[in-house]
Amino acid sequence: MYGKAFAPEYQGALTTLSVNSSLTDVLAAGTEQLRAAERAGQPGEAARSGLAVAEAHRRLGRVEDAERAWKASYRAARQAEDLGAMAWALWSGGTLARQRGALPLARRLLRLAADLGERGGDVVVRGYSLAGLAETGRIQGDYEAVGRLHEQLLAEARRRGEARHTVWALEGIAQMHRNTGRYDSAYALFEEAAEIAAGAEDRRGHAWALRGLADVVSVRDRDTERALALLTEAETTCRAMRLSSALAYNHKMRGNVLYRAGRYGQARELYEQALAEFREMREPRGEALSRLGLAKSLARLGRDPDETAAELADLAVLLERIGLQHARRMVARAHEELGIPSAGPATGVAL
Repeated sequence: MYGKAFAPEYQGALTTLSVNSSLTDVLAAGTEQLRAAERAGQPGEAARSGLAVAEAHRRLGRVEDAERAWKASYRAARQAEDLGAMAWALWSGGTLARQRGALPLARRLLRLAADLGERGGDVVVRGYSLAGLAETGRIQGDYEAVGRLHEQLLAEARRRGEARHTVWALEGIAQMHRNTGRYDSAYALFEEAAEIAAGAEDRRGHAWALRGLADVVSVRDRDTERALALLTEAETTCRAMRLSSALAYNHKMRGNVLYRAGRYGQARELYEQALAEFREMREPRGEALSRLGLAKSLARLGRDPDETAAELADLAVLLERIGLQHARRMVARAHEELGIPSAGPATGVAL
């Protein structure tokens, strides 16, 4: 049903690159082709190769370089009057904005990308941009608004046999199910995503699916060792492909698993590691969530309750500034777990 996964963001002379190409290889090839296109006065090719450069920088956590690259790609695409290439550049910029926690900017850029993709007849970038909008809403916790869009995009991906996009949609829906306590359906969806990704040789999608499975196995089954084994398998892929953000989220999830098992000292070490990684790549959402896990671990290890309360109050403000609608509920749940008084109901939102 599904063919081998491909990477539509690798375009022009870079279409030979695989979805599993290491990011350092992508960056080297993209930079070389970009320079050649600029020397030859080919703005269209410069836009396409510049997109790969922007995406490699983004996934490596090099925020400033990624910002410069996607904007340069957009300018070159506009010079070439290539609506599709303009849309892809805006998609890259919107994805970077979401990674940086600038969610209103992410939505604006992704909407523009979807519109340009439709006008330019590029159904793939339109789909990727709509998926980006759906993911932005999901991260904010606006499940009702984006749940239908996830389902729509999943149906479209299945119909076209696009493995990578199907895996993305399954994982997004699974995460929403997990965060609302529907663990069995979440597990089934993550499991299907992992199977499709493995069959399509989508190592990145497979690593994210394993992370999701580990989370459910930990919270539903209390099977700490199996969860850690799944995360170790995923980490091998993250390191091989230099997936900096995915690796940091893997480490944060390992902290979650250890925290749930009552292994607070080990959890603290993992949260500290993830926090340092997120800070290095300037990813505020991951940084804030790592701080929350670290605060809970330190509280379990005897930290003064007043210090914990102050940390949680600061995090509540930070998470709301990022634009996460469920921020208050997450912090309220932490207050409840730790026995520190706080107003507001707790929920089952994932840490």
